Amino acid sequence: MGCVVQSADKKHVVKVDWILSKGERAESEYVLYYYSNLSVPTGRFQNRSHLVGNVLQNDGSLLLQNVQEADEGTYTCEIRFENESKVFKKSVELLVLPEEPKELTVHVGDSTEMGCFFQSTKMKHVTKVEWMFSSGKHATEEVVLRYDFNMPRGHSQSQGRFQNRVNLMGNISNNDGSIMFQTVKLSDQGAYTCRIYLGNLESRKTIVLRVIQEEPRSIQHLGSISTTPRPKTHQPVTLNGNQLVIIVGIVCATLLLLPVLILIVKKTQWNKSSVSSVASLKSLESKEKTNPEKHVYSSISTWETMEEGPRGQSEATYMTMHPVWPSPSKAPNMTFSSVRST
Repeated sequence: MGCVVQSADKKHVVKVDWILSKGERAESEYVLYYYSNLSVPTGRFQNRSHLVGNVLQNDGSLLLQNVQEADEGTYTCEIRFENESKVFKKSVELLVLPEEPKELTVHVGDSTEMGCFFQSTKMKHVTKVEWMFSSGKHATEEVVLRYDFNMPRGHSQSQGRFQNRVNLMGNISNNDGSIMFQTVKLSDQGAYTCRIYLGNLESRKTIVLRVIQEEPRSIQHLGSISTTPRPKTHQPVTLNGNQLVIIVGIVCATLLLLPVLILIVKKTQWNKSSVSSVASLKSLESKEKTNPEKHVYSSISTWETMEEGPRGQSEATYMTMHPVWPSPSKAPNMTFSSVRST
């Protein structure tokens, strides 16, 4: 915030005060004061406010860093000269807008441009541009690119792992320090801070870069998405040493296990046949037990002499029966034989 007194006479500044007022009823607070060649920031503005103007040239300009929403208000500069009762005043109204998140999302291997432009009402030239990278809150910052006006032809150079991938694209004469980032990698994800210096003035801008894997490209056709297949190419199959050892091991194991498998199959079949034969024998025995045994009788004839009886008596027949076990091939039959005796 500028505060310069234009005077044809050479005057000596003895005191400079910067005061913040937020309204008619609000209490004013000191931001910074200069007295006896000493600049003193006050209150919550310590380490954030600096007197950057050249007091010997009646310049009491103020630099306010890390601006916050609470810093919004009217800033009044008061300059007092030696042996003068008059006080030179200048008011600057500061409006603070909430910072919008600045993010870029790119795919792996793509290129992206990161803008960094310094807006100033004064005609000053950029003296230095610096891009820094940080992957996290507690990570060490890395230099991405540096431009120094004091070097021959304003030499700019990318540093470290960003070398040959980051180039200065902005027009330095227009306070533009934008860069072009090429061949983005997953490890490039993080926060990129741009610093532009115009003499004692400094401007910062932070951009968060998010890197994602490239998705398969698709073609929109009749309301449906179809993925274009890649052409098939026939390439000779080559086996490395480990694959060859695995294949040989599988073949050898198969040859060794084949006889064992054959023996197991044969033994299984033999067991099945023996079980079936035992079952048939048991069924036969059960049948024999359930069917009762039948006795076969055969007649044996005997001749006995009997005395002649009276005439007219009828003949007598005698029969004797003995049990005989049947043979397995023939069915049991009852046979009788009679012998007639007179």
